[in-house]
Order: sequence, then structure tokens, then C-alpha cells
Amino acid sequence: MKKRILAVFLAVAALTGSLSACSGGTTTQTPTPSDETTPSSGADHGNEITVGIAQDLDDSLDPYQMTAAGTREVMFNVFEGLVKPDSDGNYVDAVASEHSVSEDGLTYTFTLREGVVFHNGAPCTADDVLYSFETCAATSVTSAVVEALSAVTDTSVDGNQIAMTLAAPNPDFLSYVASVYIVPKDYADQATQPVGTGPFRYVSRSVQENVILERNTDYYGKGASLDRVTYKIYEDNTALFTALDSGSLDLVAHLSVDQVNNLSNGYTVLEGTMNLVQAIYLNNAVAPFDNEKVRQALCYAVDVDAMLELTAEGHGTKVGSSMYPAFTKYFDPSLADAYPHDVEKAKALLAEAGYPDGFTFTIKVPSNYGPHVATAVVLVEQLAQAGVTAQIQQVDWNTWLTDVYTNRDFEATVVGFDSSTLNASGMLARWVSDNDKNMINYNNPEYDQVFAQAQSTVDDGEQTALYKQCLSILSQTAANVYLQAQADFVAINPKLEGFTFYPLYVIDMSKLSFKA
Repeated sequence: MKKRILAVFLAVAALTGSLSACSGGTTTQTPTPSDETTPSSGADHGNEITVGIAQDLDDSLDPYQMTAAGTREVMFNVFEGLVKPDSDGNYVDAVASEHSVSEDGLTYTFTLREGVVFHNGAPCTADDVLYSFETCAATSVTSAVVEALSAVTDTSVDGNQIAMTLAAPNPDFLSYVASVYIVPKDYADQATQPVGTGPFRYVSRSVQENVILERNTDYYGKGASLDRVTYKIYEDNTALFTALDSGSLDLVAHLSVDQVNNLSNGYTVLEGTMNLVQAIYLNNAVAPFDNEKVRQALCYAVDVDAMLELTAEGHGTKVGSSMYPAFTKYFDPSLADAYPHDVEKAKALLAEAGYPDGFTFTIKVPSNYGPHVATAVVLVEQLAQAGVTAQIQQVDWNTWLTDVYTNRDFEATVVGFDSSTLNASGMLARWVSDNDKNMINYNNPEYDQVFAQAQSTVDDGEQTALYKQCLSILSQTAANVYLQAQADFVAINPKLEGFTFYPLYVIDMSKLSFKA
């Protein structure tokens, strides 16, 4: 069977790309056959780079309306909060020059940094900060952030200091503060001409073609080295790889092993880990996936180790639930082996569930994310051994967002979900029964109760234990067929330096520069 799976996988190997960010990394160099195929060199670069990305940005670039991880990855360079994450997962001061927390954990005080100017030239004031928090609390599509901000009982301003008092201590509150991007109060065009305080300013966008950012010359801190970054959009992965291998792109992240192995252009290749959970996400409200035994049967039918070997030469980390390893204190590695590969066990569970002869279902996969397509191809072969027929339907990204994510019109999908904040809530809140992001229609009163307890406790140890209990419930009920935190490969022009992996789905372009 392995040879058969490999043959099928190779048939779609050209369709490779990925969805997320990474943490930690190693470096290799691909061979350079000739100077003619080397990426842009010498004075030709003009201190500008071109980055290839696999999907267009959200229709709205308003920071409180962004939904796609790929949009956040780009706009991280444009927007900042009072604090922002660094590459080590710490929250460092940004629009605020310093912050403090009262001994009782209730009051957070932020001192606004002097000299912060928005990209439209307006100075950043306390009124802008208050407006940003109020607007985020009222309009954000991230329910966990909205819930955290709703716990603020009092906000006061004293000169350049802003104090926020919570109803109860929340050890994760700073991570939510970082999610509130500071924007100017009297500005109405964020959706189409976004304005922030970050090291790059937004210049223009051509839908399905490119997004252009330029260095913010008025940045308060150590500014960007590059003058301009152009993101070129390739929703066809073959076209993306062709452009990369021709040397017309300076950086492409989220590559597959197969793409890396086929590079012949002298790029530096960095390896990190995608900060997401890849899974077969199952619509729990649709038969037969409304049957827990059926979902468990699929978990036993899938051989994650074999899938990792076939799709990524063994790279990647098994997860077992909705948490990836970068969340060290919450991640439970024991769940990765909760469903050891057992085809006979899978068949027995299917029979108990009333499907002794198996069933047929469709996996909708976004076609611009080749690794998810390649994973789906292997899974189809594995599920067939248990008598389950899975059919792959590739759809474009916008169709996936509308049909699968928004309208929940699907049976199953293979994608990866990340977190916009460095806390467990960002990964687990979406599976609460009434959460707007609960696209799998997971409905478990016990899970809802345990998650609510985790949100309400002020004890960090107790909260961690409750979050792990949430993970166990997702595993025990087989909410999804959990697969891996994917390996992530980045190909970069060897004349560039400073690429830094973050524990969130972002790429910090201000760190990059051309070597002297």
C-alpha cells in the first residue's frame, strides 16, 4: 500500500504550499546550477523584495475584521498594539513605552510612547487608544478578544497613562491587549486603505495580484531596513513554485518537502514548525459524523506516522488534539497516541455505528494549499483500507471561506487552524457550542462547562489543567481527526539575512535586510 500511496502523492506533488507560521528553525542551502538562475543580486535589488504568497488577503483590511491567517501574517507589519509579541513568545512594549500590573492582578497601566505617528501623519493619542479598544470590543470577529475586553470594568486616562481595571485577574489579558491594533480615531477607510503605526505602511493592493508595503520612515523604534515589500499572489501552486525556482521571488514561506527537494536555485532554506493544528475537520452536525463512533473509527483508520513519512519525509509533529507544541504548558503529547492505527478496530466501530459496509463522503480542500491536498490524498488511501470511501473536492480559497468556514456547507475538510494570541483560549474557544467560529458544529455541554471554568479561574495552574481537560474531551469524543503541526520550510534569497521565526502566524519583514 505504501508504494500506491506514494504514487498518488507524487501525482499532486507539484501542488504544494502551506498555511501558517513557524517557531524555531534550521538552515540548509539548495544548489545553484548557474548565475542565470540565481535570485536577484547586487544593486539590482534596489533594497526591495518580492514575496510569493498562496492566497489573497481578506476583502476587508480593517484590523478588527480580518479572518484569514494569511491576512494577519502580512498586516502584522502594518499594525501594532500597545504591546506586541516577539520571536520568543514574550509580549514587549510597542505603542506603549512601558506597562505594569497591580499586585492584585486587576489593573493594567500603560504609558503611551512619545513620538508615535500614524501612517497618515496624525500623532497617536490616548483618545486613539480608547477608540481602538472600544471599536475592537464592538466589532472584532475574534470572540475570545471581545470576551476578554468585556471584562474591563473601568478605564481611566491620566496624561499619557491609560489604566484598565478588570472584574477579575486574567493572566492572559496582555495577549488580548496585543490583539487590539491601535488605529486613528477619526479615520474611516481602514477596510481599503489601512493605517497603523507599524514599521511598514500600506501602499496599494491589486486583488488577486499583489499587495505593496513601504518602509515607515516615521517609525518610532528601530525601523525596517527594506524600502519596499511586494507580496505577489499565486493561488495556483504550480505557478508559485515556477516563479520561485526562476529566481523572480526573494522569499516564499510554507513550502513542502517536495518543493524544497526540487529547488535548483541556490536559495537558503530554513526549517521551522507551523504553529497550527492540521486535521480532518468533520462537520459534527452532518451524518455520519454526528455519530461519535464513526469519528473515532476514522481516527483509528488513519496512520499519522505513515502520512508524515509520505508527505514530508517524517517532518512534522503529531498533535492528537487542538493544540500545537509551541504552547508548551498546554500541549499534551500523550494525546498524539490516543488512537493508534488499527484498521480492524475502525471496522468494528463502524459496524457498531451502523455502517458495516462503510460509507462515502467528500473532503473539501482549498486547492491553493498543496500540503493539505497532498495530505488528503494519503488519507483517502488509508481510509479505504477500513472500507470508507473519501472523495477529494478541491475548491479555491474564497469558495472554501464562504462554503466551509462561513456557511458550514461541507462534510469534511483538511486545513490547519492557528491562534491569533499566545494563549490556549485562541485555540480552544472556537469549539464552544455557540462560538461563531465553530464551523464543525461541535456541541458538547461538558466541553462548554470546562472551558467556561478555565476562563473564569484566576489560578494559572488550575486554568492550565482545565485547558488540558478541554483537549482530552476533544480527543475522547473525536471532535476531529487530529493529525499534526506541520513542518514549515522557507526559501529565501541567500543575499538576505535576519529572517526570524515567530510562535504565531506572522513574518516580521522589519527584521530582513540585504547583506552588506
